[in-house]
Amino acid sequence: MRLTASVVTYHTPEDELRACLRALQDSCAEKIIIIDNASEERIRGIASDFSKAMYLPNRNTGYGAGHNIGLTVAENDRVDYHLVLNSDVKFLPEGITELVAVMENDMAIGLAHPRIKDDAGNDLFTSRLLPTPFDVFIRRFIPATRFTTRRSRYLLKHLDHDKPHNIPYHQGSFLLLRMEAIYECGKFDERFFMYPEDIDLCRRIHRKYKTLYVPSPIVVHHHRKASYKSTRMLWVHIINMIKYFNKWGWWIDRERKQINTGVQ
Repeated sequence: MRLTASVVTYHTPEDELRACLRALQDSCAEKIIIIDNASEERIRGIASDFSKAMYLPNRNTGYGAGHNIGLTVAENDRVDYHLVLNSDVKFLPEGITELVAVMENDMAIGLAHPRIKDDAGNDLFTSRLLPTPFDVFIRRFIPATRFTTRRSRYLLKHLDHDKPHNIPYHQGSFLLLRMEAIYECGKFDERFFMYPEDIDLCRRIHRKYKTLYVPSPIVVHHHRKASYKSTRMLWVHIINMIKYFNKWGWWIDRERKQINTGVQ
């Protein structure tokens, strides 16, 4: 079993990146590909402190496009698995080995996603149904006290999160990918600069493989929610969600309905 990992940076804080790289350095990953979308010498210097790190400067082409560079390295190295993750996650190195073991035991799994919690230990419910335009709208613009049943269903809060589940969409902060699934289903769609690239990739893999939520290990995500704090990032979010629904369908999306209905 061989595994690589990629982290996309963009003016990333040093302490955050070092913590992530230390965990990866101590893990079963044989190579850590750092794609620096800001091409900072500072990030190059941090990478040089880790023997497994491979630093690649890049222009800011987006999150998915950055990770595609890492996936290309994984492809050229002929590894079995590739881990896509954010720098703002905390995890134990052996957690990656746990996820690999799950996938090694079932070759039908194309993607595995661990349980994600916040700093306070609350579930973030990052394994979800495929969104409708209405789901996206109410989550972003309507107070959380409204449409609570609809929100809970979309986030699959009713499931037993102590058990694994085959779920069509997992947030891209920590995705373990089987490279065979990438060869068959494709890499990230680079039309999406940021936000729905993970929905799109998970959906394509889910067509042919299990895309599995795994209750252990647990990963802590310091989610910044940039589009809630920046008008520019909100606009990026809106534009890219429009592109996503233009690709897959707005109100009429029979595949989405069939997939979502099948999630128990």
